[in-house]
Amino acid sequence: MEQNPLLDLGLPISLAIIMAGMGLTLTLRDFRNVLIWPRAMIVGSVAQVLILPLLAFVLVLLLQLPPLLAVGLIVIAACPGGGMSNVLTFLARGNVALSIIMTVIASFVTILTLPLFTNLAIHVFTTQDMDVPMSLPFWRSVNTLLLVVLVPVALGMILRARRPELALKAERVVGLFGVLVLAALVLIIIWQTRGEVDDLLALAGPAALVLNITAMALGLATMLIPGISRRDVLTLAIELTMKNGTIGLMVTLTLLESYIMAMPSAVYGVMMYGLGIALVVWGRRQHFDRAGNPVPGSQQRPGSA
Repeated sequence: MEQNPLLDLGLPISLAIIMAGMGLTLTLRDFRNVLIWPRAMIVGSVAQVLILPLLAFVLVLLLQLPPLLAVGLIVIAACPGGGMSNVLTFLARGNVALSIIMTVIASFVTILTLPLFTNLAIHVFTTQDMDVPMSLPFWRSVNTLLLVVLVPVALGMILRARRPELALKAERVVGLFGVLVLAALVLIIIWQTRGEVDDLLALAGPAALVLNITAMALGLATMLIPGISRRDVLTLAIELTMKNGTIGLMVTLTLLESYIMAMPSAVYGVMMYGLGIALVVWGRRQHFDRAGNPVPGSQQRPGSA
């Protein structure tokens, strides 16, 4: 891929702004409340950073994806949840504190796990005769992710603590900015791959959809684990489904320099909203008791608030 100064500089800066927006939603109390009852947090975090990427390897083999798309699917599967997961959890009447802490934990942990899974995918699925990097530069990737994830989140939290009113206003602007950045990146990728976009979408589309459904199913499957309430199950399903596609695009576009590898992140980033909204509708049809479980006979009529 040709060097693109707009992507090389603009994408990391945009991601840093988005992550600062996540920090604007956080207080130290959010961390404390979830740590008191950590089971759902632990189960969800393991599913997010370990189980889902491993399931993505299985999907790649079953779907027989071409090498570059295979790597791209692993990248988006290994990404943490995005800020929209917190918004949808609120709309679905889920556990917002759990959603926020999971997003933060996954964002921090994937600073290490994302380069590891990406390099494993490159080693397994690509060959030396391909015009792609034979590995993701590990420490450069870690340092980049630290700068665009950890530091902005910390700065956002500091602003929230010192200027809560300003943080609330900025949070709304940053949320809209994140949606616009994702939309712009999708258009750039479509333009850059315009000669083969139909074939790429025909392959990446079903793969991204299957990964979407797998992520949601993995979250819903946590209801089989004792001690996790239905509200927390709903929250985990949203958190695993709603990925931070901007991180996936930054890794594939600026570190791996491949528009084809970026295609799964772009497609997933659009598709995930459909399942996310479905989970919101399901959640709003429930009345949860204090333990977070649905009250029998509590489903609301369609269209009720």
